[in-house]
Amino acid sequence: MKSGSNDRKTVNQEARRIPFPETVLSKPPGIRKSKTSRWRAAALILLNLLMVAHLIQWWIMGRTVSPIEPSETMHTLQRGAVNAGFIFFSVAILATLIFGRFVCGWGCHILALQDFCAWMLKKFGLTPKPFRSRLLIYVPLIAALYMFVWPTAYRFFSNPTSEPLFPKFSNHLVTSNFWETFPSVAVAIPFLFICGFLTVYFLGQKGFCTYACPYGGFFGLADKLSPGKIRVTDACNQCGHCTVTCTSNVLVHAEVREYGMVVDPGCMKCMDCVSVCPNDALYFGFGKPTIAISKPKSKPIPRNYSLTWPEEIVGAVIFLVSFLAVRGVYALVPFLMALGCAAVTTFLVLKSSRLLRTTELSFHRLILKSAGKFQTAGWAFLAFSIFWVGLNVHSGWVRFHEYEGDHAFQKITVPDELALAQINPSFWLRPIDQHNILEGKKHLQTASDLGLFVNSEALPKLAWFEYLSGNAERSVELLDQAADQQKGQAKALSLYYRGTILNRLGRYEQAQKNLDAALAERDDLILARQEKGESFWLLGRKDEAINVWTDAVRRNERLALVNNQLAGAKRSLGRIEEATAHEKQADQFTPDDPFYHWMLGLRLKNLGMTELAEKHFQRAIQLDPKFQIVPK
Repeated sequence: MKSGSNDRKTVNQEARRIPFPETVLSKPPGIRKSKTSRWRAAALILLNLLMVAHLIQWWIMGRTVSPIEPSETMHTLQRGAVNAGFIFFSVAILATLIFGRFVCGWGCHILALQDFCAWMLKKFGLTPKPFRSRLLIYVPLIAALYMFVWPTAYRFFSNPTSEPLFPKFSNHLVTSNFWETFPSVAVAIPFLFICGFLTVYFLGQKGFCTYACPYGGFFGLADKLSPGKIRVTDACNQCGHCTVTCTSNVLVHAEVREYGMVVDPGCMKCMDCVSVCPNDALYFGFGKPTIAISKPKSKPIPRNYSLTWPEEIVGAVIFLVSFLAVRGVYALVPFLMALGCAAVTTFLVLKSSRLLRTTELSFHRLILKSAGKFQTAGWAFLAFSIFWVGLNVHSGWVRFHEYEGDHAFQKITVPDELALAQINPSFWLRPIDQHNILEGKKHLQTASDLGLFVNSEALPKLAWFEYLSGNAERSVELLDQAADQQKGQAKALSLYYRGTILNRLGRYEQAQKNLDAALAERDDLILARQEKGESFWLLGRKDEAINVWTDAVRRNERLALVNNQLAGAKRSLGRIEEATAHEKQADQFTPDDPFYHWMLGLRLKNLGMTELAEKHFQRAIQLDPKFQIVPK
């Protein structure tokens, strides 16, 4: 009886499944070609041409509209920089609230890349099979909340009194540094390969959109509120042509039967299903949104998923571990690329697990295992999976050491100015600082030794650990390597620190060259002008030193050290009145902190300005008598 009951249950379930006229893995004969696909392709090609034109216009003119990229919204929310990306993303979400999720299908360059990769695969006879997961479908929404909501929430819960919940907004619609927030070309190429080709090949034509894209997370939510939907008339005969044609993993024929419209937020309104319907039963129209539907018109049709529930849970863990392993490794892998990598890793691990456990397994048109024996394609698939997962494990190990090294770096308490005031900063290091220096140095050196690429952000930190350890020469070498890998402000800072340390080592001409290079990168780096003046002064070129310091004070009159240096310089030349004016100005902006006064004393003593130096030494002792035993 029990067996018969199960049999009847199976028959009933099968009867509720809407039959497909042909397999969904390939387009069967008799399905007409979509008329909208060429229009959508033209729109996506035009979009990419406009992106190229945008870049060329910046390259020629030096200024242009800031990048029209949704990720730029992060800079608006975190720094208050209102840019074109923020405006575009806001307008796109508002449009989705009305018309549904059409921006993804008709105006996304990543989707254009995926469509192109799918088109190329079809030229080789491969139609990407959609990968269906119950849990990973939530990754885009979680990623969107992390990118766009978490920064504000963190400010609110961490320290709401020290900074405003929302930053002060400023106009950043025009930029002269178009590429500032984008990865380098060396990163962009593997990004396009992973988030384009690999996600399409393993996860389906919209694999990245479905399991990684954070912007789609918000578009999907907005689509649930939208009245604009693909809807159906009574002419529908459930032929299934719409589902076969859909590249967004949507069971169109099932949803229009159950709800009278497509409710899946993955529907990108590409209109292919409408175009191929033989009875013209589908159309885009307005009506009740998804959220207003209380129950389906008919009994829900069982959905087929690629994973069992245990595999879903294991897959979610694998995704998270892989994401944490690769995100930010070598300071190269951006957030979206890490999501794409994690999605591919999850698929490969789960598929390889099945390959080892089952007796029969195929992938696309390839037979991986037959009658319990590995086929050539199976060995190739397993080898690629081991290679890919091995890269993930290696990246995770390197990332762990990078993270620990950075954590130790953040815990260093000695101020940079005090440490750089003399060549041996060991006196200022507390036991906890010394411990963090040793730990940070060990971790960053391990990451550097094991890494496949150079981490341009970790090198300056390792250089700082070396300097605080008393190895100034090694620090200079590492900062030189870092500057070769960097650009913009990061490069300017590495060159500034290198020039400063060279000043302390007495290599003033080399220091001057580095400081000039730093200023060539960032003309507004006043600290480099301050150090450059010291190089001139210690080389005996006093007039040039005074000119550089005067320029620095003209740019920022609150520079206490530079005003003191000018006071000492002009006093040595007998220009007492000017010296007194600079000294008063310096005193006005000097914080009453014993460490700061001691730093000023050390810097002035290095320049031979002993009278002013002694003044600050004495003030430090007045503020804290413990400084009486501190070596000068």
